[in-house]
Amino acid sequence: MTKVKQKKKKQTDRLSIVPPVSRKAQGPGAYFRNHKSLFIIGGMLLALVIGLMAAYSYIITNYTVTTVYVEGTVHYTNDEIIDMVMEGHYGNNSLLLSLKYKDKSITGVPFVEKMDVSVEDPHTIKIEVYEKALAGYVEYLERYMYFDKDGIVVESSFEKTKGVPLVTGLHFDHVVLYEPLPVEDPGIFQSILNITQLVNKYNLVTDRIFFGSDGSLTLYFEDVKVALGTGDNLDEKIMGLQYMLPELNGRKGTLRMENYTEGTKNTSFEPEEEAEG
Repeated sequence: MTKVKQKKKKQTDRLSIVPPVSRKAQGPGAYFRNHKSLFIIGGMLLALVIGLMAAYSYIITNYTVTTVYVEGTVHYTNDEIIDMVMEGHYGNNSLLLSLKYKDKSITGVPFVEKMDVSVEDPHTIKIEVYEKALAGYVEYLERYMYFDKDGIVVESSFEKTKGVPLVTGLHFDHVVLYEPLPVEDPGIFQSILNITQLVNKYNLVTDRIFFGSDGSLTLYFEDVKVALGTGDNLDEKIMGLQYMLPELNGRKGTLRMENYTEGTKNTSFEPEEEAEG
């Protein structure tokens, strides 16, 4: 009986010793099943990267601006306006520009009230420039101080702006940006506005407006000085002036229109030599 028991014990020992199955023995299929979630996540990330790259390539290729229309600029050239709007990396991408300037105007540009950008099509944009209404400028501390129709100083610059006249004969002891020009008679700005409107109405460009201490008004057109008197019949005088200036092209002197009316047309021209004598 004792021998039989020992034999059974040995058989039991042999059955209990089972070697573990290695990962290599499991095969690739079993490894994939055990890490299936990782493969799925990796595949999704790869697909996402490929999708983003495809979208990026599509946007860069199909939304490149090739045509730009600029309207309303006088102070700046078209190229200067384009550089301001299409600045930065991918500044020539119409899709990004539409997002950047959607329901938003560009402000803070000297001499410009605002700029609006609209995308006409994937390759075309339009820039509308709304410049500040400048009535004239004065010289102060070697700078040009530009003011609007109400006499508010709106810009300070070292450069002259074409089409905006220099105004002389005004008396002031200081100038503060975004505040009224401190002159003795604020009503003079209405006179300046009337003059600039009349000059523009008849397609004239005056370089300078001079107000004398006696209230007289003188306009400068290159080498021709036009004495208009105290401002009576100003509309008639400017209307007549548009026909006289071409006749004085290339001459220097003073055109006297103090007593000019549409009926009398009383004028005289004093060449520079006579004026100096």
